[in-house]
Amino acid sequence: MRKILVANRGEIALRIIKTCQAMAIETVAVYSEADQDMPFVKAASKAVCIGEGPVNKSYLRIEKILEVAKSESVDAVHPGYGFLSENAAFAKMVQEAGIIFIGPSPETIQLMGDKIIARQTMEKAGVPVVPGTVTGLMSIEEACAFAASIGYPVMLKASGGGGGIGMVLCENEQALVKSYASTKTRAMSYFGSDAVFVEKYIPEARHVEVQVFGDRYGNIVHLFERDCSIQRRHQKVVEESPSPFVSDSVRQNMYETAVKAARAVNYMNAGTIEFIVDENENFYFLEMNTRLQVEHPVTESITGLDLVKWQIFVARGEPLPLQQEEISSSGHAIEFRLYAEDPVRFLPSPGKLTAFKWSQQEGVRIDSGYEEGGTVTPFYDPMIAKCIFSGQTRSESLSAANRFFQHMQIEGIKTNVPLFLALLADEAFNEGRYTTSFLTKKLVK
Repeated sequence: MRKILVANRGEIALRIIKTCQAMAIETVAVYSEADQDMPFVKAASKAVCIGEGPVNKSYLRIEKILEVAKSESVDAVHPGYGFLSENAAFAKMVQEAGIIFIGPSPETIQLMGDKIIARQTMEKAGVPVVPGTVTGLMSIEEACAFAASIGYPVMLKASGGGGGIGMVLCENEQALVKSYASTKTRAMSYFGSDAVFVEKYIPEARHVEVQVFGDRYGNIVHLFERDCSIQRRHQKVVEESPSPFVSDSVRQNMYETAVKAARAVNYMNAGTIEFIVDENENFYFLEMNTRLQVEHPVTESITGLDLVKWQIFVARGEPLPLQQEEISSSGHAIEFRLYAEDPVRFLPSPGKLTAFKWSQQEGVRIDSGYEEGGTVTPFYDPMIAKCIFSGQTRSESLSAANRFFQHMQIEGIKTNVPLFLALLADEAFNEGRYTTSFLTKKLVK
């Protein structure tokens, strides 16, 4: 594998290019007109403009990206996360063009992308799932009848949903009736399918996920967990490992269940099994992400492994570099997603980064997609960088994060740094006592 096309942008494109450079692999970046001055465009061996700023005119243009891949004679395509990373049709077209898709098979992407079918698959494999409808709902009457049978509140979810989109909390029948039609319409608009299902809402829950990896020889391992319970609008903001909540016995059970889930679909390459965990540490399958996660640096920090390098090894047809007993975790790591957004209302704050400076510290890793003088455009997710802090203990990691954000200089746009500082000053957060509703209840008015 001598040349890889990176079908993404920003910090994840730069992250992939960095590993490729370390492996002496050439890279081809594709970029939109809005991104022409971005660092990932400059860092790639070659960069090709594929269209205008809006994603449907650039990063979602499958035919155009394939055209570049063929003309540049690349050996493989890395999709990063978001955009086309979980598009089974794209993965299939890449393979049919004789190019390696760095990720799982198109069949697995399709299987796990449909949440109703994924739930059925996991139940069949003996993996616990949140109580909910077994098939897609055919009518509002069916939805109300099922919700009444398991009791409110319930979550109404799009079968093709993801990233917090297409899910609505319904406290009672009136709310379910009100949201049913609009959720189906939104699901059709975003995911091309209006299939929806109802799931029991678990209050005061934690969101804990397990990183898994598989190869074509049937080897499947876990790389420990990440606690992603600090969320806003069902989207992760802070992730850490180990989880400060989960006990060792449940943690081990969760690892074994995640490997079982991956084995049930003959999983290959990097994937994540997401669980929802209740107050009594009962955990249930939520979904599987068939790609690299935004928060993968947390796992890299505690294991000392390069997950992008592992993805390339597996895509080249090599076995996993390590067996389960050879993989160990050390210390603690926590990641904060730095966004160009209003820290209270969470609305994007695009604009020019007139100042963007921080001091280098031991145990601090910054995966940034921007540099000082760059512009955050309104076309894409407003994440500027991922800030990862690691130490021997959770307390050390949190102290490093606090020092870092106290002195970080960002000017020209609003960011969520004030939210991070409030979080780091919160006694309950410092003691690891938080759930998925923590931000909404405590820090966001």
